[in-house]
Amino acid sequence: MKGKLKPYAWVPSLYLGEALPFSAVMLISVIMFQELGLTDGQITVYTGWLGLPWVIKPIWSPIVDNLKTKRWWIVTMQFLMGISLALVAFTLPTSFWLQGTLAVFMVIAFASATHDISADGFYIIGLADKDQELYVGVRNTFYRIGMVIGQGGLVLLAGYMQRGVFGSALQSVTASWVAVFVILGMLLFLLGVYHAFILPKVEHAVHDRFHFREQLREFGMTLKVFVTKPHIISALCFILLFRLPEGLLTKIVPLFLKRSVAEGGLAMSDVDFGLIYGTLGVIGLLLGGIIGGWAVSRWGLKRCLWPLVMCITLPDIVYVYLSYYPTASLWIIGSCVCIEQIGYGLGFAAYTLYLVTFSRGERATAVFSICTAGQYLGGVMLPGMVSGLISDDIGYQNFFWLIMLLCLVTFAVTAFVKIEKDER
Repeated sequence: MKGKLKPYAWVPSLYLGEALPFSAVMLISVIMFQELGLTDGQITVYTGWLGLPWVIKPIWSPIVDNLKTKRWWIVTMQFLMGISLALVAFTLPTSFWLQGTLAVFMVIAFASATHDISADGFYIIGLADKDQELYVGVRNTFYRIGMVIGQGGLVLLAGYMQRGVFGSALQSVTASWVAVFVILGMLLFLLGVYHAFILPKVEHAVHDRFHFREQLREFGMTLKVFVTKPHIISALCFILLFRLPEGLLTKIVPLFLKRSVAEGGLAMSDVDFGLIYGTLGVIGLLLGGIIGGWAVSRWGLKRCLWPLVMCITLPDIVYVYLSYYPTASLWIIGSCVCIEQIGYGLGFAAYTLYLVTFSRGERATAVFSICTAGQYLGGVMLPGMVSGLISDDIGYQNFFWLIMLLCLVTFAVTAFVKIEKDER
């Protein structure tokens, strides 16, 4: 075994540290901006740009590999994110809160993407091969726990603070979010302190030189391997467009759940939202991912692809139902959200395994990073940015019908993608 400490001393906390800032940038910011009065269009355009670092992170991943150590990058980024999250809190009460928070969120986004690169690399070099397989479930579980804490627990906490449940003076929306980001900043800073002492020192050499021309040549060679893959056109269409409906849906669903009934939403409080979407929804997503991965491992990707494609598309109809029959029943809303998230988890498992399969061969790791950047660009960032502009223009009901129509795009790219027959 590499390192003196048992992996359970640092693997769970490492992936908590990966999930918390991501949830802060990609979801908590959406809820906060909605409560501070921004329109859906403004929210999705502003927060959509925050996804840029995850799209372009393959460009600077060689820097992480060739300067300092991955351990150094992890600890440094956690300290930076902790300070930056606290800075969001101090920026909120100012007159330039929107510009200030967006600027700080972008810093957090770049730091979080850099942390992802170094954490995933450290997981590989810090564990023996058999331990990598053993702890992959722990890694994924604690990442999802981090998402539950961010999307569920902290949003729920903001709601309780706004109600004054704790007997606090934190009655205003702004004050409640100030408190949330102070807590988040403290958590990341403490994780940085913890990992500065706990992470094993498994890298023997500290790299201190970065050869730009060499790395540019390496990236060019990787790109050549990528574009010369068999069936590259159908693969590119699949990578970029498979998640289009979900990419449009992801940022709008939280806004739809929280908007007033007069605005076409369900008027959920932060407390109810945290319980339903931030907790039950994430659990449904995790459950779907586990079942999807098990199904593919048992029957193969080729046989499972179409059933899992149906799982990621057809359950979106639940939001059409909720937009026509708004309800205050948490049982009904929770059931709809859970059904859709389980379906998303099932379909996304197949999609991820396709990316892994497509990346196999020469320069597999680097090719996979390009694939993940492409799926984030086409399936998260660009659709997310325009989703609010569309929903503002046509309303939630028509927007959700549009999502169902765009599921035909997912069907089309699935029909043309080439997958080798599984030997099972």
